[in-house]
Amino acid sequence: KKALTKRVLGMLEKLDNTQYATFWKEFGDCLKEGIAEDYANRDQLMKLYSFASTHQDTSEENVSLEDYVSRMKDGQDDIYYIVADSYATAKNSPHIEGLKARGYEVLLLSHQIDEWFMSQMHEFEGKKFHDITKGDLNLEEDEATKEKREASEKALKGLTERVKKVLEADIEEVRLTYRLTDSPACLVLGEHDLGPQLREMLKQAGQDMPASKPSLELNPEHVLVKKLDEEKDDGRFGVLA
Repeated sequence: KKALTKRVLGMLEKLDNTQYATFWKEFGDCLKEGIAEDYANRDQLMKLYSFASTHQDTSEENVSLEDYVSRMKDGQDDIYYIVADSYATAKNSPHIEGLKARGYEVLLLSHQIDEWFMSQMHEFEGKKFHDITKGDLNLEEDEATKEKREASEKALKGLTERVKKVLEADIEEVRLTYRLTDSPACLVLGEHDLGPQLREMLKQAGQDMPASKPSLELNPEHVLVKKLDEEKDDGRFGVLA
């Protein structure tokens, strides 16, 4: 078994780009299962995985993790990725706006197996994987950006408290964000929460899902958020929120 596995992996490494693309389209999802089933060959398998990414304007899955790491910005510690129902949904997600604006590359995943698959991927060449729909991005800030953020948080504290009061049954927290550039708001899961893909898979398998509340992040620079802050009528404010 060990010898056969070694020969197969070695053969795959020797395929040219065109040959490997054909193989990946047919058997990529099967190969992803190996990350959990073949621990001894994890490092070799991770070099064979291919992804679509924001580095190119195509749904072709031809970006390797080695490609991604070679393009990482100085000081970047995480490999950013997003899982969605389709390539178009991932590509157009508001969660990637701030990262793209700052020049960070994001892996775009859209297969049914992908959320489970990425939950098995812990790090590659010392770089940890980070689902950008969960938790805080912890992006580095220069002094000017930090001062601007702190001023916005102070100025819009009343707004976040009002929105939290309206949505407290559905929302864990309301906070300002700089992960957005064009969109007014987005929902962010807790760092250890299950995503919608995995929740649906487990639900179909008959497992009860633990309750979880996302956080609502508001873009303080967006005109809709500014207008919401100016709304005096509580009834209208509630509807808009």
